[in-house]
Amino acid sequence: MSETKTALVTGANKGIGYEIAAGLGALGWRVGVGARDDQRREAAVEKLRAAGVDAFGVALDVTDDASVAAAARQLGQGRLDALVNNAAVTGGTPQTPTAVGIDTMRIAVETNVFGVIRVTNALLPLLRRAPSPRIVNMSSTVGSLTRQTDVSAGESAIGPISAAYSPSKTFLNAVTIQYAKELRDTNILINLACPGYVATDLNGFRGFRTPEQGAAIAIRLATLPDGGPTGSYFDDAGVIAW
Repeated sequence: MSETKTALVTGANKGIGYEIAAGLGALGWRVGVGARDDQRREAAVEKLRAAGVDAFGVALDVTDDASVAAAARQLGQGRLDALVNNAAVTGGTPQTPTAVGIDTMRIAVETNVFGVIRVTNALLPLLRRAPSPRIVNMSSTVGSLTRQTDVSAGESAIGPISAAYSPSKTFLNAVTIQYAKELRDTNILINLACPGYVATDLNGFRGFRTPEQGAAIAIRLATLPDGGPTGSYFDDAGVIAW
């Protein structure tokens, strides 16, 4: 019998992150539920366990060096087969570039970009011990400069004006490419996933997709076979143009 694989999903106490944890758990993975709120984290772990998932809680604030270091220590000296960097924020409002506050932009980048770098670098030693490690960074099509500038498709394709959230995802996309370049000669595959317009508290539940639907692409990328793509950008339909 093969050894059980272990994943850590950040921001996994609710929404898409929770469904990613549930989906990997249904495949027989042991799943760490990363979240900063103790009560919500433990409630999610209990719910996952009740559904038959081998879940455990990981206290994790991706914006805090000490919290991330403590999470890495909790995971111990074993291995990590997949890291899903799902935790994200919009930063707040307003998001028009002429009115956005610098703090709003700073909050978005601190979580959506610096948080991913902080967690990834802290957990790379554990990932390197796995036979087929995978990193999935949760992005969005609003981070695609191609789609943001495609006026031929109408306003719905361009998305709302967003001076903090959208650029933070473009920044994340660019950083992920650099990770893929550095890790290309290793067995680590790192890719970006867009869940689509999912109804979550991030968008006031205005999305038309369910969290379970949004989780599917991340689960697929977290379980890619050896020789799969790396440094790429996907949604359910396939590769997204940068």
